[in-house]
Amino acid sequence: MTRQKLYPPAPEPLYGLVWRRCKNFPGKLAAGSQTPPTASGSAAAALVSAGFGCFFLMVNQHLTNLSKDWDNFVWALGSWIPGSHNPDELYGSLGSYSGKETLLLIGWLGSWLLLSRLWGHRQIKAKTIFFWLFTFFTTATIMAWHPLFPYLPLMPSP
Repeated sequence: MTRQKLYPPAPEPLYGLVWRRCKNFPGKLAAGSQTPPTASGSAAAALVSAGFGCFFLMVNQHLTNLSKDWDNFVWALGSWIPGSHNPDELYGSLGSYSGKETLLLIGWLGSWLLLSRLWGHRQIKAKTIFFWLFTFFTTATIMAWHPLFPYLPLMPSP
């Protein structure tokens, strides 16, 4: 009879530990919260304000096309972003897009603050949230869709 040596089991590899934790992750979520939220207003404010920020960006995009003064103001507003006024042609310059992004940030955070104050402790219907999200994102997409938008009255004629 041959004698076999007993070795301690090899430690589990790191990817095995990670995979086991990932498999058990949803179980903790399924247990639920001990104190579930009673109002959906803060979540609704966060979602709708993101849609408003995108819409606000596209409105400012078209306003900067209409007015050179507004374009210069918007560019000056976004001067804090690195690369806004880059003289090196190799790396390029963001130009007035930096100001448009700044206005998007202002519109998003401002609308989030306002809506969270108005809706913070209220129950907002899912239909209302979906309607405003759909409206803002669809409008922003249509305003960015160049084959359609030049025929609408906001675009300057060439």
